[in-house]
Amino acid sequence: MPGTLPVTTGRSGTAPAWHVEKNGAAPVDPDALFRQVLDGVNLNLAWKQVKANKGAPGIDGMTIDEFPAFAREHWERIRSQLSKGTYHPAPVRRVFIPKPDGSQRPLGVPTVLDRVIQQAIAQVLTPLYDGGFSPSSYGLPAILV
Repeated sequence: MPGTLPVTTGRSGTAPAWHVEKNGAAPVDPDALFRQVLDGVNLNLAWKQVKANKGAPGIDGMTIDEFPAFAREHWERIRSQLSKGTYHPAPVRRVFIPKPDGSQRPLGVPTVLDRVIQQAIAQVLTPLYDGGFSPSSYGLPAILV
């Protein structure tokens, strides 16, 4: 079935310690989740969402329009860093937005690359947790209410 994740179990059919369950569902392999994050279709959808949201450049000064050329040139290195666990997001650029009362609200602006990676992760993980919230839980998962 498209969009489903491979399921793994530990020895003797028991779920390993790292498993993720949603409403009693079978455990999900974190390596399978990671493969979904780095899947080309998922990354393309993440890019389209970031592009649609527009947004200002991060600390590196890269604009939305400059990102495709950067990604084509550097993606293999970035993918390798993500796979090895050596990727580090860039610092967030701090800007201040004026409020009606004259004070200012701080706002952090991540780089375009970090926004794409964050969006790709969110697209994979959000469906695992969204169903676990009760309409009356005020943000607490239904299991905790």
